Order: sequence, then C-alpha cells, then structure tokens
Amino acid sequence: MAALERIEAIGLGYLSLDRETATLSGGEGQRLKTVRHLGSSLTGMTYIFDEPSVGLHPRDVGRLGDLLLRLRDKGNTVLVVEHDPDVIRLADHVVDMGPRAGADGGRVVFEGTPDALARAGTLTGRCLGRPTALKERVRTPSGGLWVKGAGRHNLRDVTVEFPTGVLTAVTGVAGSGKSTLVAEFTAAHPGTVVVDQSAIGISARSTPATYLGIMDTVRKIFARGTGADPGLFSFNSAGACPACEGRGIIYTDLAFMDPVTTTCQACEGRRFREEVLRLRIDGRSVADVLAMTAGQALDFFADEGVRRRLGSLRDVGLTYLTLGQPLSTLSGGERQRIKLATRLHRTGAVYVLDEPTTGLHLSDVDGLLALLDRLVDAGNTVVVVEHHLAVVAHADWVIDLGPGGAGTADGCSSRDRRGTCSPTGTRLPPSISGGPRPADGGFAGAGPHCMMANRRRTIGRRSSDPDTETRTCPARRPSSAAPAPDSPKAW
Repeated sequence: MAALERIEAIGLGYLSLDRETATLSGGEGQRLKTVRHLGSSLTGMTYIFDEPSVGLHPRDVGRLGDLLLRLRDKGNTVLVVEHDPDVIRLADHVVDMGPRAGADGGRVVFEGTPDALARAGTLTGRCLGRPTALKERVRTPSGGLWVKGAGRHNLRDVTVEFPTGVLTAVTGVAGSGKSTLVAEFTAAHPGTVVVDQSAIGISARSTPATYLGIMDTVRKIFARGTGADPGLFSFNSAGACPACEGRGIIYTDLAFMDPVTTTCQACEGRRFREEVLRLRIDGRSVADVLAMTAGQALDFFADEGVRRRLGSLRDVGLTYLTLGQPLSTLSGGERQRIKLATRLHRTGAVYVLDEPTTGLHLSDVDGLLALLDRLVDAGNTVVVVEHHLAVVAHADWVIDLGPGGAGTADGCSSRDRRGTCSPTGTRLPPSISGGPRPADGGFAGAGPHCMMANRRRTIGRRSSDPDTETRTCPARRPSSAAPAPDSPKAW
C-alpha cells in the first residue's frame, strides 16, 4: 500500500497495474524510476539524475522537484544534470559549465546559489531571468488534417483537426496521451516526416560524416590530392588500423562483467594506419578532418556539396559535433536534430517532432524556433510535441490534452491558451511576465478566451459544427469573452 500511495502522490494514480511499461511516456517513466528510491531505507547515498525533467509538463516538473527534495532530506546527496529553470532554482548549489558547447566549453564558469547565478553574467544566468515572449501574430491555416475517434491508451474517443501550413504544439501533462495522439495522426496520414529521438538504426561505426553522406566526398578529395587509393581513407576498409580494425578502441570481454573499453595503443584512437596518417591535405590528415567540429569543417572545405550538408548541421544547432564522433554517443535530442538535418529542404511536407528541445540549453531554444519558422515559411506543416513554454508561446496553434491521464483535448491559438484553466494555460502567463509559476496548478491570469469542446470531446472543429461548443473558461469569465483581434476565429 505504501508503494501505491507514493505513485498516487506523484500524479500517476490513473495508471492501471497491468499497463506495460513500454507504453509509458517519458515523463511517466522518469517519475516511476524516481519513486522507487523513495521507498528505500538507505541513507547517505549519492543519486545522479541526467535531465530528469525530460518529457515532463511544467506541472509535473514541480512534482519531480518535490521527489528530489525528499531524497535529499532523507540524508542523501542528489546531483542533477539539468536545463529546466524550475529544477535549477530548486538546487542548493549550482555548477554552471561553459561558456559554450563542444570545444568552446568544458570549463566551470560559475559556482554558487541559484539566486547568485541569476545575477551572474554567464549564458545560463542571463537566460534564467529572461521572460518568454508570446507570439504577437499567428499564421492563418491553409487547411486541416483530421484524427477521428482516437481511443488508444489514455485517449477517450478524441477527434481533432491539425491545421496545415502552421506551427502546432501538442501539449499536456505527462500521460495525457500526446504521443499516442501523434501516433494516431501519423498512422492516419502516411508520408508524414517523423523526427523522433529513437536510436539511428545503422552501423555502430556510423558517424555524422557517414550519416550526412559526406565521407565519400572526403575520401575522393584526399585521393585526388595525394594520389592514393580512396579506400585508404576509410576506417572500414584498407586504411583501417589492424589492431583495432578501425574502431579506435579495444573491447576486452570479461566473464560475468561488462566489457572493458580501452583506447587502441597502436593508432592512439585515430583508427587509421600510420602510413595513411602521413598523407595530408593542407597539412591535415583524414583523422584530423574527422576530429574537426562541423563548424571548423565548414571553414576547411570548399566543396559545395560538403558545405551544404554541413550547413544543415549548423541550421539545427549541432556545429559542435565532430565529424568522426560515433552516433551511438549522441543524446536523444542530438539524434533527433541530426535526423532533421537530413530532411530540412522539403516543401509541402508534414513534419512531426517529438520534444525537439530535449537536451537544449535555454539559449539554444531561440535557434530551434527560428528553424521551425523556416520550415513553416517554406510551405510545410510542423507539429511538435512539446512542454517547453517558449515553444508553446511561439506556436500558431495549440492542442492541449488532459487533465492528467484523462486524454481529452482542446484546441486554440497560443494567445488564447494563455490564462485558461488547463495546466498548460495556467503556466503561460507567469512565464511570459518572467514571474514564478503557480506551484499548485491554480488559475493564474485570464486569457482572451478558452475554447472548450464538449459532448463527443471533439476539438478544433469550426464554430458552425453542431458537435462543438465554444464557451468562456469557467475558471474565470472576463468582461468580454471575445477572442484577441489577431487570433484565428474560424478554428
């Protein structure tokens, strides 16, 4: 009973005990992992959490914070790697790394309390106090794509129209059915470009250079400049170090234990034979080129095809990745963005992105929003499953699911969503003003109006549809329930 009470306390009381864990959302899984440790009688332990807020709605981040504080108060040490400002503000001590990513990072730029960090001149400190800007004008949809009668997992006969030609954010607390709804959408509309965070199903030797398709060109450039065979410049072929077979590392299997990985002493982790490393272009060997970041490689290569593909990494904010870095070492957010880099230059496509802000620093979100705007302005439809309030505030249309596990839905513009009584709406106004967010999920402020669908739990239908009623949010009825002048009235 104590374990069930802890699960109820963190907002997962709606889960059935026979639910397969593979069907849980990322936020649900994070909280279940954390609550396991709360029942332990051990103290003096050190817990390390790597971005525990990933997949969590802002309301659920508060519950996660309570769990972390309870672990600390039991006499444990809790270390958290995190970008979410709400989690950062909970900390007793903050270590800020920087000043930038990749080769430009790796240094401690601040140590102290969250309040002191907010006053510091570091990139993180400046972003902590920056208010989120609400989009002033939203795009006009060019049409719509429907999902009808969705009832899998937490969804309850949900019918919803996704507007085309705009940026749509799908929001809702953990377990409200966001991922399931988007899965129903992609199943109903084949040809949708889905960019998720799953592992890239290619060779374990794959790197950004091979995934982007520039490695063949690099080999030809070296062969042309040195007169050698192109196969020598591949660590999968004749040029590979014989000791490690081009891996750069040696795996040593141990009985009943995980393998031990060591750097190859023959090639010092460079993967190539010594005679290959002596062949150079502009003073650089092929190993030197693979050790370059994408940003450095843009300055090194003159080939237009290579520069165009490297430019796509710049567009998705991955210029700090080295060309030879194994793809298996990328985070979920990095995997998603490198997939997106190969699919950017399309027109008339429908893109679905699953939490693209995962792993992004607060300062990198602006670059992501600019990229999403470019995709929409090029004639595409973009749907993002997202919790980050800066993305929600920037969207042209919001589909908000909930409350927690109820699987009902509500659609309106991002400006209209502000101040509504949903868990998402209550958190938009304080974020926009730069003030604290409500801790108890209470109503905070009043937006122009709240679109609420009833009867068949349908959403997004036009006002003339008899199955849908538009009414003022019952939590607060302003003197005028008319929509904002620039909000789309036809939806």
